[in-house]
Amino acid sequence: MSATYQRTVVFENLNLTKVNRAKHYNLYASGKAVNSARVLAQLEKDCVITVCPLPQNNSKEFIELAQKDGLGLFYVDTPGKIRDCWTLLDSTAKTTTEIIAGEPLPDEDFSKYEIKLLKLLTEKLGECDAMILAGSRQGKWSPDIYATICGIALDKGKLVLADFIGKELLSTLKSAVPQIIKINDEEFTTTFGLPANQENICKKSRELNNIIVITRGTESTLAACRGEFFECPVQKVVPVNTTACGDSFNAGFLYEYVNSADIQKSLQKGTWCAAQNAKVEAPGSLE
Repeated sequence: MSATYQRTVVFENLNLTKVNRAKHYNLYASGKAVNSARVLAQLEKDCVITVCPLPQNNSKEFIELAQKDGLGLFYVDTPGKIRDCWTLLDSTAKTTTEIIAGEPLPDEDFSKYEIKLLKLLTEKLGECDAMILAGSRQGKWSPDIYATICGIALDKGKLVLADFIGKELLSTLKSAVPQIIKINDEEFTTTFGLPANQENICKKSRELNNIIVITRGTESTLAACRGEFFECPVQKVVPVNTTACGDSFNAGFLYEYVNSADIQKSLQKGTWCAAQNAKVEAPGSLE
């Protein structure tokens, strides 16, 4: 729901109080689900379809980048501009700093674009086994659009992994519970008002009759399937760019789960994808 231009700028040393000259710079088609799509395309060629609204004022380069990466892009033109996300990498300190700059939203009724998007999504779901719905909802879309999208996918018998939080997630859970919810520990606490510990994750997954996966940065990943607890250690790597590690995890987890329905193997695959992503500059990438 929020396509992004990811501008990755690499510095030898980054000093926020001085002028910094970059070593080099790269541009990527991005956004949470788009990052996951890039990983899926690397796990298996031509296995992914990316559906998104695309602000048309500056979309040409985004479309070209998505095509180059084999993301299977289908989109609905909308008013406005695609937002920018700047990733600043400090090669010496091994740090990643993200700066997100949202474009002003056009003063226009988005209902007709929403109808087009839901129609396109419904059509493309017929070609898929599963759906990742991820990213933030900008204010022009209906507050219940995430619930509607999940409902369409579930009605078609598709596996749904949801990676969004707050009011959108709570609203969705009232009418269309995704089989998999993947969020981080802070997001779990913010959304449900509970510490992200074993007891609460198991309780919530039992209550929702689904799978909940909680990533915790450098700490082990926790998960529960209808109350049964799982844990998976992270892989230690020397990080280059930690942007999109969660999105890469989503891709690996869902890819393995579609193929094996084994939660522990899926956690391991997601963890491996996240670690591979952290070792390279390109967000949502294994190489």
